[in-house]
Amino acid sequence: MNLIEQAAGGIVARGDLGHLALLLWAFGASALALLVLRELVAANRRFDDFVREFARFNARYEGDQT
Repeated sequence: MNLIEQAAGGIVARGDLGHLALLLWAFGASALALLVLRELVAANRRFDDFVREFARFNARYEGDQT
């Protein structure tokens, strides 16, 4: 192999490795975003349940103040 073929082979090899690293980073970032979104939906659901129970409590004991 001559010098040009070696240089071209090195550039191609590093390019493929760079693309692989970028792909893995994108998959990792997407998975993390999906996990955060799922946790946010669950927290929103728990907060909605809390507010609903609090409104039910207030409705139940609204007339007891004398």
